[in-house]
Amino acid sequence: MEKFKFLAAVNLLLIKDNKILLIRRFNTGYFDGCYEGPAGHMDGKETVRQAMVREAYEEVGINLKVDDLSLVHVIHRYGDKNEHFEFYLKADKWEGDPLNKEPGQCDDVAWFPVDSLPENMVPKTKEAIEGYLK
Repeated sequence: MEKFKFLAAVNLLLIKDNKILLIRRFNTGYFDGCYEGPAGHMDGKETVRQAMVREAYEEVGINLKVDDLSLVHVIHRYGDKNEHFEFYLKADKWEGDPLNKEPGQCDDVAWFPVDSLPENMVPKTKEAIEGYLK
């Protein structure tokens, strides 16, 4: 009997001056046209924090340090074929200015007031941000 397996993803809550950095998905087949924070699947043989450092650099070109990340929210969700654990991490400091390093999968990188999020958001991301803010 095969053991249960799940997919794990990391998601970044990057907040500065009461604004949060969001990227708009494009050409991915998953909530295209909707905003979420920089995110991605874990590759294996890396910790949650290490995965977030890697994904933040790959997607928006910022440098994070593992010790500057804190886990603030977890969501267990069910997909069509898989179960997922979504880890949400917050960074209080980083190096570099965010930019779009994946124009084939993202068509906007912008800061939004945390109390005025865009309507077109990935639902799990909106839930996590609202949960974190409470």
